[in-house]
Parts: sequence; structure tokens; C-alpha cells
Amino acid sequence: MSTTAPTAPTAPVAGVAVVAAAPGTTAATTPRAARKRAVRPDGTPRWAELAAGATVWTTVPSGLWRLALGVGIPVGFSGELAAVFENNTPGWGTAYLVTLSGLAEFLAFLTMGLVRPWGEVVPSWIPLIGGRAVRPLAAIVPAAIGSAVLTYIGTSSLFGGWADQLSDPEAPQGLAAVVMTLCYLPMVAWGPLVAAVTFAYARRTLGRRR
Repeated sequence: MSTTAPTAPTAPVAGVAVVAAAPGTTAATTPRAARKRAVRPDGTPRWAELAAGATVWTTVPSGLWRLALGVGIPVGFSGELAAVFENNTPGWGTAYLVTLSGLAEFLAFLTMGLVRPWGEVVPSWIPLIGGRAVRPLAAIVPAAIGSAVLTYIGTSSLFGGWADQLSDPEAPQGLAAVVMTLCYLPMVAWGPLVAAVTFAYARRTLGRRR
């Protein structure tokens, strides 16, 4: 005598029949679950997190190149320019290059605040203002201005600026010029990435105030 195994019950959800998973099995990933992974509970999209993380890395190669120059490693300069760097690195030139690299990395890291809680509530360890809510425009306006300036600088460098600098006979040539260009090239993406993350932050925070 043959028997027929009972089928799993189905229930209509939003017009779609969903088959209940049998005990001991893993249910298939639903579109809703996929959306949850794409957007954090606070509304931050996954792509914005990735863009903010990429922003931090855009300044790393150029920073390492400047640090190499600052400790006296030859990077391809010649003539009077080479003499200037040789006379001041290590020295005040090193301090300047380290400070410049650190400042660039710090400014890039601030983009993470647009996808982290400390971009909406001031960390409690900060004196006087710790624990206070960050007004969205206080973060959006500087970020938007910064992204516009960085985009302009990156675009200008990409379309003519670097070529003019490398045309100087004392500037790095050949392989040294390629290395320097590759180190600075990621910075072209700095401005557009900040603009994208700022858009996501504005959409999330200003939307809550409506």
C-alpha cells in the first residue's frame, strides 16, 4: 500500500506563496532578508559603508609616498629640487610631509562618521558636547563643500595638472613618475566618494526630521 507524504503548508505573503521549511532544513534566502543585509537598521545602505571605507584608503598610497620622501628615500627628483629635499629630509621637511600625510588621512577618516553612530551623536568622551545629537546640516554642509573642492582638485590634476608638473625636467621621470602617479591616482576618487556618502547621510538623517 503506497502512501503520500504530506506536503508542507503554504501561506500567502504579499501575494507570493511561501513554502514552510521542514524541521532541520534551512529556508531559502528571501528578498526581504537580502534587503536587510543591504541596509543597516539605522537606514545606512551597505554601499555607503563600502564607499566610506574606500575613502579612507584613497589617501594611503600618496601618504606612504610622501613618508618615503620624508625619510630621505630617493623618489626620482633631480637638480635643485633633489637638493632641497636632501637638505631638509630628515628635518623640517620630514615634519611637514608627515603632518600633511596625517592631516589628509584624518580628513579622509572623518567620512566614516557619516556611516557610524558618532556621526549622529557626539561621543560621550568629548568634553562639553559629548552625548549631544549632531545636527545633520552641521555634517552635511562641510562634507558637501569638501567633496566639491576635492573633486575639482582631482579633476584638474587628472586633466592637465599632473602632466604640467611631470613636464618639469627635475620632476620624477620614467618608472619613478609612474610610481608617483599611481600613488596619487586614488585621490581622484576621494571627492566623488565623499559626495556619495554625504548623499546617503543626508537622505537618512534629513528624512527622519520630516
